Amino acid sequence: MNQTAQRSIPVIKAEWMQALFGSADEHARLVKEAFGVEMVARQEAVLLLGPDAGIKAATQLVEGLLAAKDKGETLTPQKVAYLISLIQDDQVEHMNRFMEEPVYMTAKGRMIKSKTLGQAHYIRTMQQKDLAFGIGPAGTGKTYLAVAMAVKAFGSREVNKIILTRPAIEAGESLGFLPGDLKDKIDPYLRPLYDSLFDILGVDKFQKYMERGLIEVAPLAYMRGRTLDHAFVILDEAQNTTREQMKMFLTRLGIGSKAVVTGDITQIDLPRGKSSGLVEALDVVKSIPEIGIVYLNDKDVVRHTLVQKIIRAYEASESQK
Repeated sequence: MNQTAQRSIPVIKAEWMQALFGSADEHARLVKEAFGVEMVARQEAVLLLGPDAGIKAATQLVEGLLAAKDKGETLTPQKVAYLISLIQDDQVEHMNRFMEEPVYMTAKGRMIKSKTLGQAHYIRTMQQKDLAFGIGPAGTGKTYLAVAMAVKAFGSREVNKIILTRPAIEAGESLGFLPGDLKDKIDPYLRPLYDSLFDILGVDKFQKYMERGLIEVAPLAYMRGRTLDHAFVILDEAQNTTREQMKMFLTRLGIGSKAVVTGDITQIDLPRGKSSGLVEALDVVKSIPEIGIVYLNDKDVVRHTLVQKIIRAYEASESQK
C-alpha cells in the first residue's frame, strides 16, 4: 500500500506559479486525476502531496513544466495533458525533445514550433526529405506545419514558389450549383489552405505574393501536364485522390523542388467503389529511402482536448464494428 508522501519543488520565478497551476487550477486538476497528487502553492515552491508513485511522476511533470517555462514556452492544458501521457508511457527522456527551435514566426509575432514528439519528427522529415507524407487525424497540424515549412523555404530562397493544392472531389457534382465563376466555385475547397497562409504571412504579404505569382493555390486537376521546378508543393487532403491523380501528382516533382503530401486515411470521402490513391501510394513508395512517411495519432492533436477524446471514441467504435 502506497504511503502518503510529499515533495517540495522550488519555483525560480514567482510569475511561473500561475502558469503551473493553470487557469482556475485546471493543470492541478489534471495532475490530481492522473497521479492522485495534490499541488499546493507555497511562497517560492510547489508542494506535492500524495502516494509515493504519484509523487515521483508528478515531480517529473512539474520539473518538465518548469523547464518548458525556462525555454519561454506557454503552458496550456493540452501541453500538460501531453506531458502527462509521456510520463505514463515511460517516455520521460523525450519530454524536452519536441521543444525545438521555432519553424517560423507568424505575421503577428507568434512562434510556430512542434508541440509533440510526432510533430517534431514530422518537421525533421520535411527538412531532410524532398518528398514527405504526413498522415494523421484532424488537428495534428499536418497542413499548417507543412505550410510553415513552405514559407520558411521560400523566405530563405531554397525555392522560388509555393504551390498548394487539394482535390475537389465534388467538382463534377456540386460545383455547378454554386454562384460565381470557376474561382468562386473552387475557393471553398481551398479555404483551409488560404487560412493557413493568412495566419502565417498576414493578408497583405499573402496578397502581394499571390499577385506576383509566387504563391499558387489551385485544385489538383490544375497540376496535370506541369513540371514543378524550384517549388515547395503541398498536396492536402490526399486521401481523396484517386490512384491516377496521386500518380500524376507524384510525378510532377521537378528539379530543386520539395513536396509534402498530407491526409487522413480514416476520412476518405471518395464515392463508393473508388479506392484512395493515398492509401495505395503509401504502400507503393514505402521502400524508397528518399521518401519520408510520418504517421501522427491522437496524441499529436493540438486542438481542444475534446478532439483527442472524440478521435479515440470513433476509433473504439470502428474497432467494435
